[in-house]
Amino acid sequence: MATYNTSDFRKGLKVQIDGEPYLMIEMNFVKPGKGNALYKCKMKNLIRGTTLERTYKGGDSLESADVETTEVSFLYRQGQDYVFMDGQTFEQYEVAEAVAGDIWKYLKDGMKCTMTLYNGNAIIVEAPLQVELEVVDCAPGAKGDTATNVTKPAKVETDAEFIVPGFIKIGNVIKVDTRTGEYVERVSN
Repeated sequence: MATYNTSDFRKGLKVQIDGEPYLMIEMNFVKPGKGNALYKCKMKNLIRGTTLERTYKGGDSLESADVETTEVSFLYRQGQDYVFMDGQTFEQYEVAEAVAGDIWKYLKDGMKCTMTLYNGNAIIVEAPLQVELEVVDCAPGAKGDTATNVTKPAKVETDAEFIVPGFIKIGNVIKVDTRTGEYVERVSN
């Protein structure tokens, strides 16, 4: 397996520590007056989501993680699992609800997602940054509510609810930011 020397350390590097994959989210180079250079690293565990801070001396090295990112399409939900398929190899991946997290709010049949695999197992599934969803249920806008920032909950085709402006009505297609779960804009009527 490949290794990274301290000179290779940078943000976004995927390394393996104690048999688990980590993403280097921060790396600071410190040169004290005496002695070796220090590399202060902050890393996120890709399986558990916890963070770890470690300091390495110049010349230290870390193993690279066997992590692969691939584009997959959402096929269907099977009980508590979500089934995705790699469009190039046609390999299917069953992803547990605990791994998928809140992605269900955005998933539509055939939607392209990004999947991170560790030793062939899915550890992260990410939806596109913005998705378009049709509103299937919401309260009608009250007359005169157009002058202020009136919001209301709206249920979309995936059974998720989002807070939308008062002018949104059933049948509208809205754009939602998947990182924050916030309404972005109305796409069509």
